[in-house]
Amino acid sequence: MSTPTPRYRLVSPDRLRMLMERTATGGPMSVRQLADAAGVQKSTIDGLLHQRQETVSADRAHAIAEAIGVDLLVVWQPVGRVTGDARIASAPSEVPA
Repeated sequence: MSTPTPRYRLVSPDRLRMLMERTATGGPMSVRQLADAAGVQKSTIDGLLHQRQETVSADRAHAIAEAIGVDLLVVWQPVGRVTGDARIASAPSEVPA
């Protein structure tokens, strides 16, 4: 049985628009620039902004957040439930004292 790929839902198209207006570099980023920087299709960004697409894969969510210079959960929320095995796999191996 294969493990399903985690998906993320955009918190808010308006939040993404706002973050695109002033990225971590201080300047604006167009739909095309964001798509290029994140390595996704322009139609993906367009679909998210116009609510034609609600979710993306974890890889795409990370790439989009990184391209605009914010932490993942500023823009995305995980979809579905996390199983015990997935929580264990993503947990740090050592906890600092």
